[in-house]
Amino acid sequence: MNRSVVVAAAFAAAFICNSAQAADHQVQMLNKGENGAMVFQPHFIIAAPGDTVTFVPTDKSHNAESIKDMIPEGAEPFKGKMNEQITVTLDKEGVYGIKCLPHYGMGMVALIVVGKAENLEQAKGVKQSGKAKKVFDELLAQVPTGN
Repeated sequence: MNRSVVVAAAFAAAFICNSAQAADHQVQMLNKGENGAMVFQPHFIIAAPGDTVTFVPTDKSHNAESIKDMIPEGAEPFKGKMNEQITVTLDKEGVYGIKCLPHYGMGMVALIVVGKAENLEQAKGVKQSGKAKKVFDELLAQVPTGN
């Protein structure tokens, strides 16, 4: 077999393996960040199916948990413990709404879009309160709708 064919095949195999690896998105849970007090940073993520998101308790007194009716059908809800890191695998396409339970009213929420945002209208219909409503309105407006 021609050496250049072997090298090309090895390069192609390495490229395919590297592109198939899922990404891990790191999200800090902060008392103060770029968007003010009590925030997830970043608070808007576009991910691919199979990616993970790791919520890091950079500051104390925070958790990360999914919001009822703001996750895709068939996705597992999750609830991280206070002051503990949690890693979530995003295997279903759609919109995931996330909150920090003690700081939800202060607007400590995040939005993750995985693949097609098939549950976008359902997520928009979930009643929010306090500053979380304003933040979610801004985040939901950023969701790409043409995919």
